[in-house]
Amino acid sequence: MPGRAAARPAPSDTDDAAIAARTDSYFNRTKRIVARFGDARVTYAVFLRRPVVSAPRLMLDWLRAVAAARGTEVRIDLVHQEGQWVGAGDPLVYITGSFVALSDLETLLLQKLGAACVAAHNAYQMCLELPQVAFLAMEARHCAGAEMQEMMAYAASVGSRAAQQEGARGFIGNANDATAHWFGQKSGYGTMPHALIGYAGSTVRAAEMFHETYPDDPLTVLVDYFGREVTDGLEVARRFPDLAAAGRLAVRLDTHGGRFLEGLDPAESYAVLERHAPGAIRRYRSETELRHLVGTGVSAAAIWRMREALDEAGFPKVRIVASSGFGVGKCRVMAEARAPIDVVGTGSFIPDAWSETYATADIVEYDGVPRVKVGREFLLRRGEARRKDGVGQ
Repeated sequence: MPGRAAARPAPSDTDDAAIAARTDSYFNRTKRIVARFGDARVTYAVFLRRPVVSAPRLMLDWLRAVAAARGTEVRIDLVHQEGQWVGAGDPLVYITGSFVALSDLETLLLQKLGAACVAAHNAYQMCLELPQVAFLAMEARHCAGAEMQEMMAYAASVGSRAAQQEGARGFIGNANDATAHWFGQKSGYGTMPHALIGYAGSTVRAAEMFHETYPDDPLTVLVDYFGREVTDGLEVARRFPDLAAAGRLAVRLDTHGGRFLEGLDPAESYAVLERHAPGAIRRYRSETELRHLVGTGVSAAAIWRMREALDEAGFPKVRIVASSGFGVGKCRVMAEARAPIDVVGTGSFIPDAWSETYATADIVEYDGVPRVKVGREFLLRRGEARRKDGVGQ
């Protein structure tokens, strides 16, 4: 697969006891029944009910590891290569092998596929909405443990590479070391949390502490802790004029949704957008879109106001990092408002509706004979035309 990251340790959940404990019991019972009455060579079709971007690597790596541990042969016909768009109901992959060897794997296979494909699709869309903006994956804190953290980082990297094929900058890295390899990095990016500013007692002092400890690193400073985004941002720029002039200083806007950025209110937010992107505000908007444009938190107006203040003070090379709820919809609104964002930090490619991530598998062939439950005939193979760029392994 293109863009493959460095090899990772083999999955740990490949022994039979671990699989039996985690899979659905009817699959364990099916395995015993088939072993008693005679094995069959079956083919599974695996699909999702919504459009996604193919992100099968974690699932396929695990499947291959299990097959190796069991000493069984599994054929994988990948209909959609990693990073390709997949339509609703279109099989991503056909998996063929011993029914005894495969029957208890379905639960875990689906766990490792569906959410990754949806998250990859979200990341892909986000990157395309803001093609000139670099993205930083900050999903780890929202994940339910290490396995999900790995899955979501992988998914973001897949969606990013797909968008990069269409000219977007995409994700340049992430915020932790463990999953940085998916983005071609050795370590995660990041400078300071709000806690460091609280500890330092002022935004400028936190920036000084960071720079003294990491003098060779670019400096990104959170500026919303004291509710003085503009004031503190300019004070930091004046404190580090060399970094500002060299483009190695950035301010990060993370204003929460309970208040406006310093100096803004509804009327002033409208005025800011009228100065810079009047077309974005003049058509009918949903309540959510209006909030992204002129509401509280990190709105398009807030970003434009920060850019205005920096430029007026003589700091045109100080970059703006924006975070807080940057999903597909917010990225689309920011693009329409031409918001001057340099980097978006986000974990909002994590699926919102978990029910949309449910992958499904159905057996479509038994010993070479096509057979599937009524209503799923669309999963049957349709000759070579069905295998778009498919590969057999």
